[in-house]
Amino acid sequence: MADKVTSLFRTGAHSPSMAALARESGEAGPLDFCIPCNPYFPSPAMFDELSGRLREIITYYPSSADTITAELCNLLQLPPQCVAMGNGSTELITWIDHLLVRESLAVPVPTFGRWTDQPLETGKRVDMFPLQESNGFALDPAQYIQFIRSRGTRAAVICNPNNPDGGFLPKQTVLAFCDALADLDLIVIDESFLEFADAESEPSIVEEAVMRPNVIVLRSLGKNFGLHGVRFGYMVANPGLAGRIRSMLPKWNLNAFAETVVFMLRDYGPEYVESLHMVRRDRLDMARQLSALPGLTVYPSQGNFLFVRLPVGAEGTVVRDRLLTEHRILVRECGNKIGSSSRFLRLVVRPQADVQRLVSGLESVLYGTVRRAAAAVPELSTGTGYSSGTAAVDRLVGSTNGQGYP
Repeated sequence: MADKVTSLFRTGAHSPSMAALARESGEAGPLDFCIPCNPYFPSPAMFDELSGRLREIITYYPSSADTITAELCNLLQLPPQCVAMGNGSTELITWIDHLLVRESLAVPVPTFGRWTDQPLETGKRVDMFPLQESNGFALDPAQYIQFIRSRGTRAAVICNPNNPDGGFLPKQTVLAFCDALADLDLIVIDESFLEFADAESEPSIVEEAVMRPNVIVLRSLGKNFGLHGVRFGYMVANPGLAGRIRSMLPKWNLNAFAETVVFMLRDYGPEYVESLHMVRRDRLDMARQLSALPGLTVYPSQGNFLFVRLPVGAEGTVVRDRLLTEHRILVRECGNKIGSSSRFLRLVVRPQADVQRLVSGLESVLYGTVRRAAAAVPELSTGTGYSSGTAAVDRLVGSTNGQGYP
């Protein structure tokens, strides 16, 4: 049974779904440190209301996307002509690539996999800018701009905060980046995790994006609201860009759950704001507890997750599999993320009781008195600024000096 469960992780670039894990194990889902959801929202009262309306929600058609978008814009105080809602941010990324990325896209790595995979699937050149482990995976905008100019790239992406490391750029730095590249076809600022940041009181550039000709801001609702399964997100841009994307989306691309949640948010705003405060509090506590583990490196994060480097000799896939099979804890091993390696885990911020269970599991797997030979690997080479969990990407980086796909 354990082999069947862990084999699910070797089938693609993303983690298996919780449903797939439950089917293979025949048990309830494990304690989840993998899927970056808000653990405090929806509130119990909101879940009760959704449960009470389940028959109605799944029986009838939802309203049109325009109706749902108009309600969201009322809440966010955004003009509807500048917003397009999608069935998850992935749907919007897909149409952004198809309609607005002509020949090439620059993206720092490691980052969210769809920003590298989607344009490659449509034959675009992806120029990958490696974030350096020696610099804590922090993005240097000036060097990134220089890289874009040297490659002649026509579109660029920044995830702020970045996934998986949680790196953050201040608002004025992001705006200066956009202004310096005002001649590009497109700049996308992916703010999917920005609601969890507390480095600035108003870090988003959505208001400025609508005034710029080539800037799109992408936002997530599923991650912020703890509802990945609902699949809803939105983008903000000037009316021309937003309209091009919106014109390609089906009239009913948003499901009835998405509509119900959007129209409930007005009544649950205070609970949502409080949930963000609790995630930020737990992020500090979780970082403190993990940093106390010998040899474990925790990188600064403004997301609802922490990027950690395992101690020398620990191999991420083995740590992941043992945490799952021995402790029923699910973590995200990052060996299949371009620009990362299997020495890194992304751990979602969770309440203190869950973190204590995670720390106990890590202590058992990493420092237990019974050492398992399979859990150790040689120290990684330090010849490059980053490494990959796959041989194919290692060859790519070596052959292009980190410059990305030719």
